[in-house]
Amino acid sequence: MAAVFLVTLYEYSPLFYITVVFVCFLVTSGLVLGWFGLGVPVILRNSEETESSTRILKKRMRQVKNPFGLEISHPAAASVTKGIALTPDCLEDCILTCYWGCSVQKLHEALQKHVYCFRIKTPQALEDALYSEYLYRQQYFIKKNDKEEKYCQLPEDAQVVDFGPVPRSRYPLTALLTLADEEDREIYDIISMVAVIHIPDESYRLSCRILYQYLLLAQGQYHDLKQLFMSANAPSSSDASAGERSTDRSLLEKVGLAEGEPEQHEENSKDCVVCQNGTVNWVLLPCRHACLCDGCIKYFQQCPMCRQFVQESFPLCSKKEQDEDESTHILQDVLPGRVF
Repeated sequence: MAAVFLVTLYEYSPLFYITVVFVCFLVTSGLVLGWFGLGVPVILRNSEETESSTRILKKRMRQVKNPFGLEISHPAAASVTKGIALTPDCLEDCILTCYWGCSVQKLHEALQKHVYCFRIKTPQALEDALYSEYLYRQQYFIKKNDKEEKYCQLPEDAQVVDFGPVPRSRYPLTALLTLADEEDREIYDIISMVAVIHIPDESYRLSCRILYQYLLLAQGQYHDLKQLFMSANAPSSSDASAGERSTDRSLLEKVGLAEGEPEQHEENSKDCVVCQNGTVNWVLLPCRHACLCDGCIKYFQQCPMCRQFVQESFPLCSKKEQDEDESTHILQDVLPGRVF
């Protein structure tokens, strides 16, 4: 059908026929080479074209110091009946307050009150906003740089074995970290941290983990602390325990794959996923993949890991900080016995 149309067009006007074919050729070439910005793979473009294309917006960042840190110790052993061990890591003296069975609705209302009504600087401020909508409270005083485990457990007379079916109206555990000294609250922009923790029970056996972390600022904002995604190698044999290594080796021997000692690999999870040479320094938004170095960030409008379009990006550290780190590593390599 198309051939008949072209022949008819040529017989009607050879000049018009040539013009139509030429325009079709230009449109096809433009689509293939990405002249119209339709997301054609970068490999089809040269470096000059790519660098001159639309740059990804650089997100404006403001550096703040977070005085709070909280980790779950032995998450596999945590349960509602047995309790949970938490390891704080704070830069200043803090107060750790744990609320068992905190109301989901009241907690989020409290976060909104921090923005519009009053600042949640102390445990009492949060309790006033919660209207005592929790089952049990435990409180610990955390000394500066104290990393001792704090054990939280519901009392036996509470007789709580689960928090009901999903969706739930109560969080299993909500941990609040606040600065103990009033003078410290004037120094730091971040004045408290709220961590919502899931603990497995008889109704919902999802492994223990931190579901949400909210950083509360003195200016009346709060931010959801999110994880960054980086490509990482399997842990080396030096990182794994002896029991884990023997178990892994026995499994390999069963399938005939363990012929010798496992080869020691250098950790290179911080290498750029594209050039495999530069240090990863850029985080892509909204996918939050940290996968590109300073040299490769200008060539990509889509994330090389998930292919999602990049709306914004921000660096993990400045060029000055990178140069200082590199110089430190060089000095350590030259003089391994010295501490810098």
